[in-house]
Amino acid sequence: MRGLRWRYTRLPTQVEDTLSGEEGNKEEEEEEAAPDPAAAPEDPMVPQLTEASQVLSASDIRQLSFHFPPRVTGHPWSLVFCTSRDGFSLQSLYRRMEGCSGPVLLVLRDQDGQIFGAFSSSAIQLSKGFYGTGETFLFSFSPQLKVFKWTGSNSFFVKGDLDSLMMGSGSGRFGLWLDGDLFHGGSSPCATFNNEVLARREQFCVQELEAWLLS
Repeated sequence: MRGLRWRYTRLPTQVEDTLSGEEGNKEEEEEEAAPDPAAAPEDPMVPQLTEASQVLSASDIRQLSFHFPPRVTGHPWSLVFCTSRDGFSLQSLYRRMEGCSGPVLLVLRDQDGQIFGAFSSSAIQLSKGFYGTGETFLFSFSPQLKVFKWTGSNSFFVKGDLDSLMMGSGSGRFGLWLDGDLFHGGSSPCATFNNEVLARREQFCVQELEAWLLS
């Protein structure tokens, strides 16, 4: 009788099966987690500025962008006026705004380093009375961003005189006002926005002011 030949086939152990499975899963996870740089979308909330701001940081700009009306989203910011370039003059601000119709972000830093300002639904201009819409709001970084939206109690949004600029009013008080030289200003709680005092004190001196056209 011819001798029988036995062939042995080594079977993988349970431990080896587990390790092999883990390695395979790890490779699949690494492939799935690998980002595609070309496919990464840009953050739609971060606007493009025509030049760097001397007042707002990139974080400040991003936080403010979430509070703008949808019609502003995606539009670049153009620096229409700044005191470091155009001087401390309200009339100069009015002249720089001539021909502009889009919304404006007015931002300033005072002598205490406090940053605050206002979003106006239309360009800053000379006027006989108050103008604007309920999109207008006041804000302050103290240090976290606080936004004060329209309460609906009145429509005293923006008023531009030859010797002062006022935003928000009620009972003879203004949410934000600036005098004709854009150097002295004040902030008080007002019915239009139910705001806090934007600066650390009700009377302040402007260190730097910028007006950005958002259209």
